[in-house]
Amino acid sequence: MRERSRCTGWGRAAARGTVALSLLMVARPLLLALLSAPGLALPAAADKLTAMSANRVTSIEAAEMLEQGYEYLDVRSRPEFDQGHPSGAWNVPLLNAGPGGRMQANADFMAVVKANFATDAKLLVGCKSGGRSARAVQMLAEVGYSELVDVRGGFSGEPDPAGGWR
Repeated sequence: MRERSRCTGWGRAAARGTVALSLLMVARPLLLALLSAPGLALPAAADKLTAMSANRVTSIEAAEMLEQGYEYLDVRSRPEFDQGHPSGAWNVPLLNAGPGGRMQANADFMAVVKANFATDAKLLVGCKSGGRSARAVQMLAEVGYSELVDVRGGFSGEPDPAGGWR
């Protein structure tokens, strides 16, 4: 009598995962083409994702946009802002230093932004390197702000010859 081997299912699951990954890689260009097709009605979430990914600019582009009427919302902490910022920037920290120096969410962030900017205000949102500004843009979009632009690389700028605002 032959002994049966035990099948744990891992082999089949791994094969399905590989197939799914392969399908995703093949489907990605098609999905991107569909998202950019003119006149195509997209679900709100997909439309928002496409719009948000397009609303990121370099520090050089941001400087040009300031001349076109955009305002710079700097979401860095007050000490960071005091070390340097774009001319005319508004400082509303997304995070503040808490006990022991740990950064904590600024509970007043949304209230201060709402008190100073209409939901259709043209805002360039920046921080030190891009992480906090991306989160701030997401939060503001969720409450109805529509003219948001995230400054890639923040005040320090992405690694390039221009070196950001500095």
